[in-house]
Amino acid sequence: MSRVRSLSSGKTVMNPCQEPGQGEEPEEVTGLVCQEADLQDGQMKEVTVEDQKVLLVRTQGQYSAVGSQCSHYNAPLVKGVLVGGRVRCPFHGACFNVRTGDIEEYPGLDCLPSYKVKVEDGKVYVSINKKSLKLTRRVKEMSSMVPGVNHTVLLIGGGPASLVCAETLRQNCYQGRIVMVTKDTLPPFDKPKLSKAMNLDSSDILLRSSDFFQQYGIEVWTQKEAVSVNPPDKTVKLSDGTLQHYDQLLISTGCRARPLSCPGWDLKGVKLLQSYEDAKEIHRSCLGQRAVVIGASFIGMEVASYLSDKAASVAMVGTAGRPYEQSLGPEIGKMTMQMLEEQNVKFHMNDRVTEIRGENGKVKEVVLKSGTVLEADVVIAGIGVIPNSDFLAGSQVEVDSRKAVIVDKFMRTNIPDVFGAGDVTSFPLTIRGDQRVNIGHWQMSQAHGRVAALNMLKKPTKIESVPFFWTVLLGKSIRYTGYGEGYTEIIFKGNVEERKFLAFYIKEEVVVAAASLMFDPAVSRLAEVMAMGQRITKAQAQSDDLSWLQM
Repeated sequence: MSRVRSLSSGKTVMNPCQEPGQGEEPEEVTGLVCQEADLQDGQMKEVTVEDQKVLLVRTQGQYSAVGSQCSHYNAPLVKGVLVGGRVRCPFHGACFNVRTGDIEEYPGLDCLPSYKVKVEDGKVYVSINKKSLKLTRRVKEMSSMVPGVNHTVLLIGGGPASLVCAETLRQNCYQGRIVMVTKDTLPPFDKPKLSKAMNLDSSDILLRSSDFFQQYGIEVWTQKEAVSVNPPDKTVKLSDGTLQHYDQLLISTGCRARPLSCPGWDLKGVKLLQSYEDAKEIHRSCLGQRAVVIGASFIGMEVASYLSDKAASVAMVGTAGRPYEQSLGPEIGKMTMQMLEEQNVKFHMNDRVTEIRGENGKVKEVVLKSGTVLEADVVIAGIGVIPNSDFLAGSQVEVDSRKAVIVDKFMRTNIPDVFGAGDVTSFPLTIRGDQRVNIGHWQMSQAHGRVAALNMLKKPTKIESVPFFWTVLLGKSIRYTGYGEGYTEIIFKGNVEERKFLAFYIKEEVVVAAASLMFDPAVSRLAEVMAMGQRITKAQAQSDDLSWLQM
């Protein structure tokens, strides 16, 4: 008789809030994918069943199979990092449980499909339900609103923290009312794309459809803002004059672009990138025109990169000697500068704007402190952000000196039933000994939303995520993990000038962050090391032997 070694469930996950019903077994297709000896513990490979690519994994002597593509941007997970029972995406750091397919770390929203695995007579078989044969992602089962449940969670802000908070509540059987309020014209959308591909249709960046929100009972109110919060009454006053009651409140209003303060800041043609409409307008107004980007920031550099083959000319003005000089260091800054210079972007570094001059109310030229005058039809400012917390004045919700909302590791503010999440918050970062930080990463905002939701439901959960960030210039992605503020030294592997490197950021003899270009999956590997609480020493980073990176 043949012997079955292991089995992992490939059935659709039942709604956790309902009793499973009886049903017929779905029709399946089964494929022989490899010999049992082909994979050792801790290894994974991409296999195919009926043209469907599957990630086959062996851990602790057992096989499991899940979807092969990351649910964020479809990266091949086989090129990522397998640690214990989860795989981390090589591109942007999302993590998935290799047995269930559930997403465990962001970015992204959806889980992976999981499939049945059978080991018989030394051969490994994977079975897939015919109905889900072409599916590459899976929406986690959720409840919806139940009439008569007298409880409201109010989410102020329509970004990634609010969306993940809403979905996590429904995934954990919350059946009360969920109301999301956003000043944007769109429901939650993929904001990191705005500075990388500015001429997208709104349908290309929406994170969820209107049908999705309707199905799961999530109300999304667009083009409304919170004006004030009254915690004793548990009400929020909105910009349309209405009062909305809440039982629990999430403040996830993000940040706004810092406006220019020099003369001429209000001329026609001076732009900030904050909304979908801003991105479309910057694209349209710069075609064949002279663009000046103020601020060699991550946003500014991405905008300059995008416009480099669309505008008649692109000039970049920065106050430091190189782009990213403090965050990524002068060597990487110089490299990125050269990349854009090759596309005819002109840099004016160690300089600043003193005046924007116009003609008939429209931008004509930008005057720099050095005396240089730049001809301009459009000016785009990327000079930092301001937390959107002004509406909290008088509410007693505590904010720091930068006006960021102070939260603890459970995403709680100092006011009962008021939580904070995302870019607007200052929170304790685990990998820096709970140092209070403000981090504007998409992935971290999603993690905040999940933790806030679980704590609203009285399921005590701390924010433990390791920061993960990426930026794209001319189609090349620089990946970053950790928190490098205050680093004193950078150790490089590879060659920055050849645009293939791994950089370790050192503080007090320890690696506190890492960045890479064309060095995957090193940054994802380092994120996993940090997530496990392991210290990486300067000596390890200096060593020519990087086998420790393979764990």
